Amino acid sequence: MAFKPERTVNRSFLHSVHLGLELEKSTYNNHFDMRVQSDFIKYKQSFFALLLSGSMLIACSGNKNEESTTQTAAPTETNASPAVKKTIVFFGNSLTAGYGLDDPSEAFSSLIQNRIDSLGLSYKVINAGVSGETTAGGNSRIDWLLKQPLDVFVLELGGNDGLRGIPVTETRKNLQSILDKVKAKYPDATLVLAGMQIPPSMGKTYSEEFRIVYKELAEKNQIKLIPFLLEGVGGEAKYNQTDGIHPTAEGHRILANNVWVILKDVL
Repeated sequence: MAFKPERTVNRSFLHSVHLGLELEKSTYNNHFDMRVQSDFIKYKQSFFALLLSGSMLIACSGNKNEESTTQTAAPTETNASPAVKKTIVFFGNSLTAGYGLDDPSEAFSSLIQNRIDSLGLSYKVINAGVSGETTAGGNSRIDWLLKQPLDVFVLELGGNDGLRGIPVTETRKNLQSILDKVKAKYPDATLVLAGMQIPPSMGKTYSEEFRIVYKELAEKNQIKLIPFLLEGVGGEAKYNQTDGIHPTAEGHRILANNVWVILKDVL
C-alpha cells in the first residue's frame, strides 16, 4: 500500500488570503461608493443645469410672445377703420342721368362728387337718374331705391310731366308721395327739391301753376329748394344740345353750380 503524504494547508496563508479578499472587497466597495457618489453629483449638476436652461427658455419664450403680441396689437391701434361715407342720392330724369353727354362723368351729379372730394367731405354721390322718367314713374321706382340707405335725397322730377301737359295736380301728388316715402323710410335724411319750369308755349296759366308747385311743396315739407335747376341754361342754345332741351357738358357745369349753392349748406 503506497503512502500518500497528507496535504497540509498553512493556516497563516489562508488567513492572509482571507484578509486580502476582505481588503479587496473593502477597496472595491469604497471605490464603488465613491463612483456612485460622483455620478450622483454629476447627475444633480446636470439636472439643475437642465432645469435652469428650461426656465430661461420659457422666460425668453414668454418675452417673445409678449413682444409678438405687442407688435401684433400695435397695428390694430394705428390702422383705424376708415369713416363710413354718407350717401347723397340724386333721383331724377335725363337731366340727372346726363343724357346725350359723351361721358357720364360730365353730368352735374358727378361734378358734385368731384367738388365734394376736393373739399375732403365724406360723402358718396349716387346718380339715380332715368331718362324719360315722369313723376308717376319715379313714384313707382322709389320703393326699390329706398332699399339702400341714404342721408341726403335730391329730387329732380317733373320736367317730363310739363312737356307732356300732365295735370299739375298729378305732378304735385306724385312728388308729395315720393317725399313721404323717403321721410318714412329715413326720417333723419335731408331732402332737397329741385325746382323746374316749362316754357310759356305750354300755356301761361299751366306754366305758372307748374312753377309754383315746387315752392309750395318745399314750404309744406320744410325742405331745401333749388329754385330753378336750369337757371342760366334753359333757353340758352349755346349750353344745350341740338334738341334744345338737354344741357351740354358746359351746361351741366352751370347746373352743378346751381345745385351746389343749396347743397353746400346741407353738407
